[in-house]
Amino acid sequence: MAQPSASDRRQSVRTGVVWEGVRRLLDDGTPGEPVRIVDIGGGTGGFAVPLAELGHTVQVIDPSPDALAALDRRARERGVADRVTGQQGDLSDLGDLVDEADLVLCHGVLEMVDDPAASLSSIAAVLRPGGHLSLLVAQRHAAVVARAMAGHFQAARELLDAGPAAGSGHRGGRRFTHDDVVDLLAAAGLQPASVQAVRVFADLVPGSLLDVEPGATAALLELERAVATRPEYLPLATQLHVLAGR
Repeated sequence: MAQPSASDRRQSVRTGVVWEGVRRLLDDGTPGEPVRIVDIGGGTGGFAVPLAELGHTVQVIDPSPDALAALDRRARERGVADRVTGQQGDLSDLGDLVDEADLVLCHGVLEMVDDPAASLSSIAAVLRPGGHLSLLVAQRHAAVVARAMAGHFQAARELLDAGPAAGSGHRGGRRFTHDDVVDLLAAAGLQPASVQAVRVFADLVPGSLLDVEPGATAALLELERAVATRPEYLPLATQLHVLAGR
């Protein structure tokens, strides 16, 4: 069996906690029953294809035709093309492209929209009663620290007080705190069921260490799992992963 590449190892650390959270949510539902999943901004299918391999049907909505073409190739190669569909569009098109969903993935998208509150309301509108949202957003406190460590002190100062209302034109888009996300979800009629800290250490560890140190990737992922649900680590996380129900 081929060994995972260096980029695959790093990616497994960055997404492992999120994937396991989504997988637990599905496992806690009706075992063996496929669900209807919408992946907004799902790109080349990093989540969509593995979910389809579990037997679920996944609709990927993404603005990039190149990403959707890569999604189609990946789904065919993995034998799940019949359970994965790609449509060009973005969050603003959600109401026109989706009738109803059991689970919506919105990972790394809310940072770039013009109106996060309206976007979450659009997602809530397509979720069936009892459905869930998997929301992954960039976290502001960690971004302030990252800018300062890179020597961008003025940018760090500006971001410190920017708040979620700061426009998506900011470098890298909006950044959110835990309270920002909870308030936005509540306004959309969604109730957070869990909040996880994502990439607390992953962005601080040199990639070369994972490449050369035997067992380092597994050990780092285990450390990320260990702190994911500890609230004191939320401000240190690059991202917040929230599972919310309707």
